[in-house]
Amino acid sequence: MKVTGNRAIVIGGSLGGLFTGIMLRAIGWEVDIYERSAHDLDSRGGGVVLQPDVVEAFQRAGINAQALGVVAHERYYLNPDGSIAQRMPMRQMLTSWNLLYGSMRRHFPAEHYHYGKHLSQIQQMGEQVTASFADGTSDTADLLIGADGSNSTVRHYFLPDVQYRYAGYVAYRGLINEAELEEEAAALFSERFVFYQFPNSHILQYIIPGEHESLVPGKRRFNWVWYVNYDEATELSRILTDRNNKRRDYSIPPGLLASAVEQELRSYANTVLAPPFQKLVAATQEPFVQAILDLGVPQMTFGRVALVGDAAFIPRPHTAASTAKAAANAIALADALVNYNHDVREALKSWEPLQLAYGKQLMVSGQQLGNRSQFSHGTSRFGENLDLLQQKA
Repeated sequence: MKVTGNRAIVIGGSLGGLFTGIMLRAIGWEVDIYERSAHDLDSRGGGVVLQPDVVEAFQRAGINAQALGVVAHERYYLNPDGSIAQRMPMRQMLTSWNLLYGSMRRHFPAEHYHYGKHLSQIQQMGEQVTASFADGTSDTADLLIGADGSNSTVRHYFLPDVQYRYAGYVAYRGLINEAELEEEAAALFSERFVFYQFPNSHILQYIIPGEHESLVPGKRRFNWVWYVNYDEATELSRILTDRNNKRRDYSIPPGLLASAVEQELRSYANTVLAPPFQKLVAATQEPFVQAILDLGVPQMTFGRVALVGDAAFIPRPHTAASTAKAAANAIALADALVNYNHDVREALKSWEPLQLAYGKQLMVSGQQLGNRSQFSHGTSRFGENLDLLQQKA
């Protein structure tokens, strides 16, 4: 690796920021990451479908990509009674947010990863860009990357009118240690991608690495995601108010779901889910929830500033592409900088059009998949009239 003498500031230390950080370092840049959280991030989102862009980013950065997840060999679609309606051979690698984050954090120099940094201002003058932080510190570099997610301060600075929109439904999620699930259900779910679909909803599960990123059978985790419709005006605020009565923006982490909401979730699961998924939800100690969002920007570059990952586009999770998109943004950025001899403005000019097109395509695809799943029978949630609707479907 040839050191270029160029420096980048990355705002946001989650997966998007780390992908960008490791890719820029791989082409000889010095990088400092500024994360607003005061401590290491943990358990954001549970499972991740491993896509080729993530593997490529790891390989280019020199991170071991041999043991990144658990293989699912086939897909099952279940009947309402829990029997198998359809089997499909489909090999996929499944991993966890924690494993990807931990692998990149260990690879990225600790002295260049800064916690508790809230961005307050961005200034561009000539060939440099300066980030100022709420604690009075600042940093100046050749390039600034906004990788600070759906509530991006960088995006708001340049595109204040662009906001994410609620899609009309949430994803309940859960993680269960492999040894803690009843034997029959565990056998059905192990090393398979399993789905149960019913009108205006579906739930899916797959195995991911366990605690301490373990890939050892018996020490992994079952990861499930269940999409449920909630009206924004009348219901969403209640779902997103945590057990400390704090209204969250769009997600509630494990352990903080309000007791009444958790009880409602468990009761609804016993009403509408196939029996193996009922067991999965019942075995989950700390379910969590995230509102499904839509976000797209009209531009991703602003002089010497660029937006990547969820700061620019939030594809719905049905695309299984949010993490891969952040990796793809970072890979393409590194390639553009090399191709234009590290001329930031020319590289960004070349990089932006394809990244915008990719983000828009994923957003549209995710909306189509989600709307077909969740709104084919209107916007309601179904329970007592489920049998009648399944006969019509």
